[in-house]
Amino acid sequence: MGNFALELLFQIIGIGSASGLFYKDNTLLLIGDNSGFLYEYHLDSSDLKQYPLIENATANIPKSIKPDFESITHFQDTLYIFGSGSTAKRNTMVEFDLNQKKKIATNNLVDLYAVMQSFGNIKPEDFNLEGAVYDGENWYLFNRGNGVGNRNVLFTLHAKKLSDEFSLLSNNYKLPKIKGVRSTFTDAVLLNDKLYFLATAEDTKSTYTDGEVLGSLIGRIDLETMKIDFTKKITSTHKFEGITVFSSSTKQIEFLLCEDKDTDELKTDIYKLTLDLK
Repeated sequence: MGNFALELLFQIIGIGSASGLFYKDNTLLLIGDNSGFLYEYHLDSSDLKQYPLIENATANIPKSIKPDFESITHFQDTLYIFGSGSTAKRNTMVEFDLNQKKKIATNNLVDLYAVMQSFGNIKPEDFNLEGAVYDGENWYLFNRGNGVGNRNVLFTLHAKKLSDEFSLLSNNYKLPKIKGVRSTFTDAVLLNDKLYFLATAEDTKSTYTDGEVLGSLIGRIDLETMKIDFTKKITSTHKFEGITVFSSSTKQIEFLLCEDKDTDELKTDIYKLTLDLK
């Protein structure tokens, strides 16, 4: 893997604690882990719209009751937005229609999450999904290993719908340390049969309590071998929790990243990460 460049591209006022994003047709769709809305931001006009994902949605939900939307993925005209599963109140998956611009289904994944915990040998207090990818046939769900067990696990569910019967695989990963702290999955995106993932080192042993941010890295998993091709540290200060493809060629990929600052301030910085391919 070649050189990289990281730059602050723009700032969005009205969104806090951004945890996931999806780019299409010069528009960004974003979620925040303490928000009950899906946000739509138009890059040309800077126009910001919001769509409720839960009843009585607000932009700053108290930590003890928030749905903790941490992952966003899409297939065709549907977005899938996942709660982290890190508490009993965080087991929701919302389906959102991009054409109708509205929520079309709400799913309780408590039973699925319990199966995943048992299959992956993850204790409930170590379960914390922060990345999701769907390709129409397989769901790739990333458990962030920021609990005591440090279980960075990639689950692969083969099913068109999560309510269908499925086959389940899991792969465990030991990610690099940053300043002596093991990094943990925070998001991923699929491009050309490769999963590009983000991981952050945060000085905490809890899926619930935040800690000092020590840096973030990008890496890539080959879907054929399920092995990590490379990892590269991209910052010593930012906690990047969302990644989407901005543009790509045979020589270079541009990603958009969002940062979770773990505050109630309704302000989100969007970064562009340019990665040269060898």
